[in-house]
Amino acid sequence: MPDFGELFSNLHQLEFANSWAFWLLPLPILMWWIPPYKETKDAVIAPFFERLLEASNAKRERGAMVLARRNTQRFLTLLMWVALVFAASKPIWLGAPIEQQKAGRDLMVAVDLSGSMEIEDFSSESGERVNRLDAVKNVLRRLVAERSGDRLGLIVFGNAAYLQSPFTEDHDTWLTLLEETRTRMAGPSTVFGDAIGLSIKLFDASDTEHRVLLVLTDGNDTGSTVPPVDAARVAARYNIKIYPIAIGDPAAVGEDAIDMATLNRVAEVTNGKAFIAEDREALQEVFELLGKLEPSVFEQISFRPKVDLHWLFVALLLSAYLLLRLLSAAAALIFTRGDLE
Repeated sequence: MPDFGELFSNLHQLEFANSWAFWLLPLPILMWWIPPYKETKDAVIAPFFERLLEASNAKRERGAMVLARRNTQRFLTLLMWVALVFAASKPIWLGAPIEQQKAGRDLMVAVDLSGSMEIEDFSSESGERVNRLDAVKNVLRRLVAERSGDRLGLIVFGNAAYLQSPFTEDHDTWLTLLEETRTRMAGPSTVFGDAIGLSIKLFDASDTEHRVLLVLTDGNDTGSTVPPVDAARVAARYNIKIYPIAIGDPAAVGEDAIDMATLNRVAEVTNGKAFIAEDREALQEVFELLGKLEPSVFEQISFRPKVDLHWLFVALLLSAYLLLRLLSAAAALIFTRGDLE
């Protein structure tokens, strides 16, 4: 037996998309005040009807009949109307809430692939000398493992800035695309400002409020279309925080020199922070500090599955209609047999 107590206690889960349809329920009441259509015709009473049939060689035929409405028919007609109104109201049963977690932060990583990233002044965990790009890749692998709550994107820049990976929660694919990067594949120069500009376009299509741009570079800007500080001001209007990380020797000169004044200004404009990583240990410490400054964020998404119930009332309407037709046919058959007898 169904638990009707539980059923009625869960009626709050029933909603009607077209609740206005219930205003149509009282319409059948108007039928009581509408006078029926009446028509009168002249009739001839012939006491010699049987003789008339024989003389005219005609056959006896059944005349018109009017069936009286019974309470069962009234009930079925009313039931059909109620079912039609309920079907039009589009009833929906709401299931139990289902909660899911989704990435709450968009983290774009911009990696400098200029020629100076080939310098082997970093050491791996085994003590071997590696170039700056390989050191960055090693640390980024650990970063990804700790950022399960973030959507990651990847920009590479040299003579120009290019999108390597759009924002994705598929971190394995992101790492694969990172591994495919090589020094000078985007050109030997460093267009830091253009990398910020490209990230702004990508963040503009994002619907999250937590937006972080992580820039890893080992040189100064060498000819961006938009200067880095100006690009940072635009990024600030899009609620983007920029964390520049200078890779390599801060005492370098020439094209390999790191413009820390610009990096600090970019970070300041966007409420971020600039860092210097001279070796692998320092780079790892920078990422650990970054994890504290920008912890992973998860957003709870709650939705309730919906089950459309209008078909139940359509089925009830059709069933009542078929039953009404069967009763009418049965009543007509009984009337005919009684008339012939």
